[in-house]
Amino acid sequence: MRTIKNVNFNGKKVLVRVDFNVPFDKQGNISDDTRIREALPTINKLVSDGASVILMAHLGRPKKGGFEAEFTLKPVAEYLSKLLGKQVVFTQELLGKEVSDLASSLKKGDVMLLENIRFYPEETKGGEELAKQLSLLGDAYVNDAFGAAHREHSSTAVIAKYFPNDKYFGLLMENEVVNLNKLMNNAEHPFTAVIGGSKISSKIGILESLLDKADNLVIGGGMRYTFYKALGHTIGNSLCEDDKIQTAQLLMQKAEEKGVNLYLPCDSVVAKEFSNEAETMYIDSMDIPDGWEGMDIGEKSIKQYCEVVLQSKTILWNGPMGVFEFPAFAKATNEIAKAVAKATVDNRAFSAIGGGDSVAAINQSGFADKVSYISTGGGAMLEFLEGKTLPGIAAIEN
Repeated sequence: MRTIKNVNFNGKKVLVRVDFNVPFDKQGNISDDTRIREALPTINKLVSDGASVILMAHLGRPKKGGFEAEFTLKPVAEYLSKLLGKQVVFTQELLGKEVSDLASSLKKGDVMLLENIRFYPEETKGGEELAKQLSLLGDAYVNDAFGAAHREHSSTAVIAKYFPNDKYFGLLMENEVVNLNKLMNNAEHPFTAVIGGSKISSKIGILESLLDKADNLVIGGGMRYTFYKALGHTIGNSLCEDDKIQTAQLLMQKAEEKGVNLYLPCDSVVAKEFSNEAETMYIDSMDIPDGWEGMDIGEKSIKQYCEVVLQSKTILWNGPMGVFEFPAFAKATNEIAKAVAKATVDNRAFSAIGGGDSVAAINQSGFADKVSYISTGGGAMLEFLEGKTLPGIAAIEN
């Protein structure tokens, strides 16, 4: 891999695409800084080399084609300054004389963050001119934004062509690629994939890919009700994708043909409404009565799922088991987090976790330091595991 690890960037201005698309709470504070902290090793390495670092990032999905206060990266620049222990230069522009002058005036070890690159509509269109203009700010290009590597945008893929001999993977990107390759190509068995989330439609690709690699496929989250309905069970008011019932049937059929153990919850915690304070009931079956909505998997399923995880040597976890955002229905997700950590520590299993809620769960549980690898990418991780070529990776490798 073409990484920054064994390259000295002393005296160079290095353009680095990072993933600072972090969540904020209602008070405007960063509620999860995982992606910022994961970028620090690359930034610190370049700074220690004696490079000046120019960071490019996006935040949210601005739509107006210009500055939107809601999506400014200024709070991220202030937060990063505290983490680095030095003032991060911030500019509310991407292009123009002011930015060029700021970039030119950077000294060795200085760090600058450009404003949200998605304020320019050309970014998401993969605009050549935007990529070319950005490239003039630096001597080398580093992609460390795995979370955006599946996008063929100006700053994640197109810009690399302007640095044919000076384009590299950052340390975070390198770690992601190495670990995901290990997961999909050199997994020790038994290999268990725990897949949750609300919709089966967003997980079809990874489920099909895993049928050729995993020994156990453990299903949770809202998408389990589509499987329930495909098996002829009643699901009450639970979420269901009726147009994916045949897909669920085919996945179960393929799993049986390939000898993959596909686990569905055998019991549920249901509620009268979608609320943390709702009236709840335990259902000791796969049938949910009318007027009730499935919110979490039940005790028997939790026990079974944790036993499968604890017997595994490789574990992939993507997606919560229930409505994790409500504490009343977070038990199964939290128990899976504990089981993954225990399997990693006690049984020396290789564990990989990806997807916002799964990462949040492992962080909140206090077990983040007890798993092998936490991916910063949601969609990028899924597409990589599906076997797709990610533009941000291909741009560096080619």
